[in-house]
Amino acid sequence: MSTRVLPDFEILIPRDVPEAVRTLAEYGPKALVMAGGTDVLVMMKYNLRSEYLMSLSGIDGLDRLEFDPGNGLTIGATTTIAQIVDSPEVQAHYPALWQAASVLGSPQIRNAATVIGNLLRASPAGDCSCAVLALGGTLVLESVHGRREVSIDDLWLSYGVTARRPDELAVELRLPAPGAGTFSGFRRMTRTSEDLSKLNASVRLDMDGPVCRSARLAMGCVGPTTVRLPAIEAILTGKVVDDAVLKTVQNAVEGCISPIDDKRSSAEYRSAVAGVLLRRTIAQALDV
Repeated sequence: MSTRVLPDFEILIPRDVPEAVRTLAEYGPKALVMAGGTDVLVMMKYNLRSEYLMSLSGIDGLDRLEFDPGNGLTIGATTTIAQIVDSPEVQAHYPALWQAASVLGSPQIRNAATVIGNLLRASPAGDCSCAVLALGGTLVLESVHGRREVSIDDLWLSYGVTARRPDELAVELRLPAPGAGTFSGFRRMTRTSEDLSKLNASVRLDMDGPVCRSARLAMGCVGPTTVRLPAIEAILTGKVVDDAVLKTVQNAVEGCISPIDDKRSSAEYRSAVAGVLLRRTIAQALDV
């Protein structure tokens, strides 16, 4: 258990979204936004400092999780990882996200942590971030000036930095509806079962029988942000996904990533096994 204590700060608890965005307009970068707090509060015990902490706990309706076959999945700002795990719609239609959520942290963490919080942490080890990047979608941001949508492809600017402005509140994540031939999957590698990933991968494959019409492939812990692999996606597109293609995919991954050494793994190890992990994730998604 950590013996570090939280620094002094003033807590702000808006009652609705309009009040929240007015608060952010007033305080800007001086205010941290907290949903579940599983990252923010831990970071504040170390080197993160802020005069104000704005909690979303007083806002009703931000924990929505709604699936529509035509429009896709909507995930609110305070929707927890546990809600994702408990959702049969997510398990059936977005297996990559469900699989990522199922292994994220401990049950206690999943009961508090949020999907959007995982995205905005902007860590390359984020499991839900990896799954969402593969699935595609947009993050809806609201300020006193209105709403805008940011593609998940454009969200992460660098380690710990996103396209969200200090006066904006992330209100919901929208994932597209899967088609009849859409398959997805997620896999990760860790030191222990409840540790952060030392390598993760996620895929979305739009198939026409055995032929891949399009692909979105994401990997984490191989760069400063979670990344897509467009060169590998091109290898799959238009091809029958058989052993020969999967072997080509496996061999090509090392040239597309830039891992580093850290306390969870080494760059050499990550480079050596990343292709194998991606190959297994594709095979898992397609059940081949």
